[in-house]
Amino acid sequence: MSGSERTFVGFGFGPIQSGLFLYEAYRSGNFDRYVIAEVDAPLVDAVQATGGRYQINIAHPDHIEQVAVEGVRLYHPARPEDRRKLVRAIAEADELATALPSVQFYDSGDSSSVVSLLADGLGQRDPDRPAIIYAAENHNHAAEILGDALRDRVPDRSRAKIQTLNTVVGKMSGVVTDGDTIARLELAPLTPETPRAVLVERFNHILISRVTLDGFQRGIQVFVEKDDLLPFEEAKLYGHNAIHALIGFLAERRGLTTMAQAAEHDDILITARAAFLDESGAALIEKYGHLNEPLFTRDGYQASAEDLLQRMFNPHLNDLVARVTRDARRKLAYDDRLFGTMRLALNHGIRPRHMARGAAAALCSPEIPSIGSQAELRSALCDIWGPQDDAWAESLIDLTWQAMREAGSMKGAHGARML
Repeated sequence: MSGSERTFVGFGFGPIQSGLFLYEAYRSGNFDRYVIAEVDAPLVDAVQATGGRYQINIAHPDHIEQVAVEGVRLYHPARPEDRRKLVRAIAEADELATALPSVQFYDSGDSSSVVSLLADGLGQRDPDRPAIIYAAENHNHAAEILGDALRDRVPDRSRAKIQTLNTVVGKMSGVVTDGDTIARLELAPLTPETPRAVLVERFNHILISRVTLDGFQRGIQVFVEKDDLLPFEEAKLYGHNAIHALIGFLAERRGLTTMAQAAEHDDILITARAAFLDESGAALIEKYGHLNEPLFTRDGYQASAEDLLQRMFNPHLNDLVARVTRDARRKLAYDDRLFGTMRLALNHGIRPRHMARGAAAALCSPEIPSIGSQAELRSALCDIWGPQDDAWAESLIDLTWQAMREAGSMKGAHGARML
């Protein structure tokens, strides 16, 4: 392989990899080789059968665009020959990206894990050749977790010019498996033999950690570097994720099936906008307004919120309420999007009554036992949260119970209409 050639290596072939990192690497025109590790054997075989060609669907505000990516080499890390090729590609890679369900998938303890592959590949590298690894798992410290795992397996000399980067991926995406929906939206399947379609929004304003490797030039140039990602990670979790969940749970209580349908309900819109601007936004601006960042100004945050609301309601994205509301217990965790945002607001003297409606709606999820009293609410939340030692637990319970009682006043003879 020529020293002037550039290689991109990815781990996982879900919508964030196929529709963001790999797609943007391909679109940049700055890479000569694209190699992906994927554990779904039929999917690997299907992409190999096409000669490395797959398709994605990009949701614009007014239409869906079908795009093809070509020249991709998909390998299964449990197959010995495929693993050898993956390790060699890692040894020659310039940019790599992990896009897995969670950081827990970094190290499964076997030879096909990401950490094992990276350790073997980095061990074969020219130690003077720099590379970056985008960690795209939904965790504020994914890069540090991956870096720590590699530190235990890879000598310092081999890691000296390898930098792991955190990312803020505010891109909505999904996989459509229903044949009728694929036909109705005229979506292109990933491959002719793969009965699923990747559907992602057009958005690609992805924030990443500042690259500190001397002289390194990123091939994926569209991403934006920041010296400190934490404020933006919090803005995503307590802004984008929080309001997305709030809308989803309110929509679920009303029996809606897509997020776009929620835009037709003025009361949901009013609640979402108030939670976004007056609770999440006001708290984040209070916390980070000293930074020289447009997002953390009133005008900047409002512009971002209005843009996000439009994107959340894009009918061409086919964003299902069931997808947004799944795993309700995780989303009700003390530090997660609903109660985490409420705690942030309370810390800055803001009463988050609109966010409390979202939390109350989430507690009506089938995953949560029925709640009929404040004592039962406290028991349910203590079970979800575990022990907490800050001052806000009781305030959160009171706010949520008040929201549930207010929703109860809307109940008719046949039960709850919505929260």
